Amino acid sequence: MSRYLFDNAAVQAAGRFSVLESRYDAASRTALERTGLGPGWRCLEVGGGGGSLGDWLGERVGPEGEVAVTDIDPARAAARPRAGNVRVLRHDITHDPLPGDGFDLVHARLVLIHLPERLRVLELLAGALRPGGWLVLEDFDCGWTPVLAAPDDSAAPLFERLHASLLALLERAGAEPRWGRQVVGAMLRAGLEQVTATTYAEAWQGGGEGIGLHRVNTEQVTDGLAELGVAPGDVDAFLALLDDPRFVVNSYPLVSALGRRPGEVTS
Repeated sequence: MSRYLFDNAAVQAAGRFSVLESRYDAASRTALERTGLGPGWRCLEVGGGGGSLGDWLGERVGPEGEVAVTDIDPARAAARPRAGNVRVLRHDITHDPLPGDGFDLVHARLVLIHLPERLRVLELLAGALRPGGWLVLEDFDCGWTPVLAAPDDSAAPLFERLHASLLALLERAGAEPRWGRQVVGAMLRAGLEQVTATTYAEAWQGGGEGIGLHRVNTEQVTDGLAELGVAPGDVDAFLALLDDPRFVVNSYPLVSALGRRPGEVTS
């Protein structure tokens, strides 16, 4: 399996999924709707996480459609009540065979950003589409998180130092934290057509729901931060800053890129 920094089995995973669903699902649904998604479509949801988008896809394609939701640890998605047209599978996209091909839609959110093999996986996902089918890739650009308000002059440098250390841990695990700004070019080079993208971001205030993503991520990798030389006191100060309503930081921008496989569109 790939070296995913944020283990889905960790206690912090529930908080991570909650933030992603509440703060980003609406943007993801809007991107998916731009494909013309409708009844009867066959869909593949890669890295389904908590399962919210897989369930929504199942509603949109209706009983005559089907949705396969895959994840390296599908326990949380599998535990949700779901319609009969949605199946949940344990699957590692880096080496397991895909659960079918000829899909009308393939979607992956915050998956390729973590994979050293991201370009090979992109080609694999594009190849799983039917002619005219849509690939929707959504990933963060973690390199653009400006501090928008701070309680004092030390707050922004503290956030930037700790956040830079977190990104260093991601890179050490094989991730590309700035993949979001690269995905459109990668899709074009993979031969996809009609490639477009939108970017969603918002302000996250200390003590609010969104900024909790920084908390759960940091709490999950405290040992790794210590290995990089981050002092426990700095981690404590960082976590306290995340609870201060005078502190506001830009969310991770989510780049939602769409591309279509060339070829004759058949019904």
